[in-house]
Amino acid sequence: MEKLFNKLGKVSQKLGGQIHLRSIRDAFASLIPFIIIAGLMIFINNVIIIPTGFMSKVINPATLTSWQDIGTSIINGTLNFLAVLLAGACAYHLAVNRKFENPIAPAFLAISIFVILLPLASSVTPVGAKEAVNVLGVISFNATNSGGMFVGIITSILSTELFIWFSKNKRLKINIGGEGVPPAVIKSFNSLIPIILTIITFAIVSYGVKQISGTDINTLILKTIQTPLVSLVTSLPGFIILMFLSNLLFAMGIHPGGVVAPIMDPILYVAMNQNMTAYANGQVIPNIINMAFKDTFGVMGGSGNTIALLIAIFLVSKRKDYRDIAKLSAAPGIFNINEPIIFGLPIVFDLRLMIPFVLASPISLAAAYFVTKMGWMSRVVIQTPWTTPPVLSGFLATGGDWRASVFQIIMITLTVLLYIPFVKLSEKRNSEF
Repeated sequence: MEKLFNKLGKVSQKLGGQIHLRSIRDAFASLIPFIIIAGLMIFINNVIIIPTGFMSKVINPATLTSWQDIGTSIINGTLNFLAVLLAGACAYHLAVNRKFENPIAPAFLAISIFVILLPLASSVTPVGAKEAVNVLGVISFNATNSGGMFVGIITSILSTELFIWFSKNKRLKINIGGEGVPPAVIKSFNSLIPIILTIITFAIVSYGVKQISGTDINTLILKTIQTPLVSLVTSLPGFIILMFLSNLLFAMGIHPGGVVAPIMDPILYVAMNQNMTAYANGQVIPNIINMAFKDTFGVMGGSGNTIALLIAIFLVSKRKDYRDIAKLSAAPGIFNINEPIIFGLPIVFDLRLMIPFVLASPISLAAAYFVTKMGWMSRVVIQTPWTTPPVLSGFLATGGDWRASVFQIIMITLTVLLYIPFVKLSEKRNSEF
């Protein structure tokens, strides 16, 4: 068992330290405020000030419709532009992780290349028309929202690596150093030729792909990479396996944020953004499983739904140290921060507590999936902060569906019953030492 843990530790350390996965993780982390404010605006527009909702009884529906323009403009600048922001953020963090001296240059370069790879003509349906027409000189939100996120990730990584490789060649630098020359100007001229070469390379590749495949790179990546990956991770078996692995690593003292999250979270964010966009536009919600679904039903109190473990300790534990640790962990646990209970009790390497910890989230998520599939509660459509307390998070994430909060209460209750016998076993084992 010790050898197995050591091997898993080495593998997870390599995965967690992989520079591209780490850069993607950091990029998504930096964009969380934009995703959350987009979710807030979608909730306000579609629940609070919807012209046919409860507010129409006291405020003129035309006024509510006018107010929605504020939220729509914010959604356009955040959710619908997220792929562009992601391209810049991913390139920036990769350059920082590579210790490149001018990380802002790769960020601007990635955004530029993202636009270069966009199709020259966009298909749009004019207001009042029944058929779409192709329009030149227009960028569609379909290419800059969730539909372009993998394009942003792939192009930012490739363009940054190529740019840094060109920049290492001293012959490609234009040195204009001297007294009175601002450092920003020096850096700009040093990166001039590498930027030109990188842009030309991607433009030629884009043209070649279009000539060979008959489609643009965006559509090609969407069909061959993004759509299959989203389907795989958001399928119930694939999702449950990843969550099981995530909790298992955590129970062995390996934080999944550096191992499983860089692989799973980008795909879940794509699914989340697809749901948010569909909800904002009044369309059919495409995905049951997404980022907020995981946080809302699989991380109640933290990984392993440990808010149930705290309740179980308060109900049945007779050990003072267990109860004291539970008291210290209660406040952060309400906001889904459970490191105090994981490492303080500890759950780590205590097989009796590891078993319910590993099983709790997959069971809860599987149940949430089937309940949603049956139509007994709404699909998750709002990205809430992961620190949103349970019960409240269910209501907000589903766009105001009270049934999601009731489901959370039921699952917490059932998970308490799952934890209770293992808490007793753990107490009995520890009292023998």
